[in-house]
Amino acid sequence: LGASEMAAPRSKRRLAKEFDQLKASPPAGIRLLTDSVEETTWRVQVTGAADTIYAGEVYQLNFTFTDRYPFDSPETVFDGTAPEHPHIYANGHICLSVLDKEWSPALSVSSLCLSIQSMMSSCGKKERPIDNDSYVRRWQRSRHGPKATRWAFHDDSV
Repeated sequence: LGASEMAAPRSKRRLAKEFDQLKASPPAGIRLLTDSVEETTWRVQVTGAADTIYAGEVYQLNFTFTDRYPFDSPETVFDGTAPEHPHIYANGHICLSVLDKEWSPALSVSSLCLSIQSMMSSCGKKERPIDNDSYVRRWQRSRHGPKATRWAFHDDSV
């Protein structure tokens, strides 16, 4: 077997375990909407935490997996209307280090949801990233996913 053929069963086992855990005992404000572990894109509902500017607001995240998961992070985007946040673009792309340079196979869909929820909870003002318009225009021309973006992580204050 080649490396990618060996990775696929390992990826499927890991995803099955995460799927079962997320269905059985999701973190507060997180709900798995996907019905089958066989789907390569999972839909997850995220509700804004109480006592934050996003309290009670409901959003949908899409996680798309490759056969390289968990060694490669899932492509993670907001579907539909994305929250207004300095690290979330109007097209749903998220600038968050654990989705890129700080990804580790020890992380999971559940931990990513909590990281995104935490990032939103620490925000004090609803606004788009300063380069939102130009980024979204470039994306509309190229249609590249967020994993093709070279993110600059420089502001941990929101």
